[in-house]
Amino acid sequence: MRSTTARTEPPHVRATAVRATPPAGARRRAVAVTAALVLAVVTALWSGQPSRAAGATAAVEPMGVPFLPSPDPLRVTIASMVAVSMTVEKNVTIRLSDGTTRVTNRYTFTKLKIRSHMKVTQRAAGHTVTIDVPGEGSLGGYDSAGKPETTTMWGTISQVCVRVLVKICGVQGLLDFFGSLIPLTAGAEDFVGDVYAIRTVDDHAALNSTDNPVHLPGTITVTTP
Repeated sequence: MRSTTARTEPPHVRATAVRATPPAGARRRAVAVTAALVLAVVTALWSGQPSRAAGATAAVEPMGVPFLPSPDPLRVTIASMVAVSMTVEKNVTIRLSDGTTRVTNRYTFTKLKIRSHMKVTQRAAGHTVTIDVPGEGSLGGYDSAGKPETTTMWGTISQVCVRVLVKICGVQGLLDFFGSLIPLTAGAEDFVGDVYAIRTVDDHAALNSTDNPVHLPGTITVTTP
């Protein structure tokens, strides 16, 4: 088994771009690394562009997500995070890049910031890609005009805990306690989710905006058999 670890510049994401800079020894892994970043912090990638499933004669159109996510979900863990709020929409049907569909959930965060240790792992096509952010990072935050940005995740959050008077864990428990709008201003911890896609956008950006809502300083490791 071979493993390549690259120290990256913080991946900067605008509407459709992800930039990572691996060292020379990892150049042959650059395509896989960039693809993983696109899946992990993504944006609207092919929004509006059809893709084709293997053996299909008709174009596969995105559904439920503005692009076609990989059928191999990302395992996302976050030790500590904070956001203005989280809303949950259940039973959302999405189409994946292989043409299949999944019924899953859509979680929308406002101003999502990482307080400590975010880890994203994807196993697909014979390799494992791990993005490790040990300290602080951002999957939203504020834009340059001071307005909050939104982050959407499609998948299943199996665990997240919020401390109010007591520690409340689990999305359903939070919905039962808070209702449809879950405030996370006091912070949340122990986040675990299997996520098909993450999309962070600046809802207020002008066409010539250079705001980068995603900032994840850390390492990327690609392991192959």
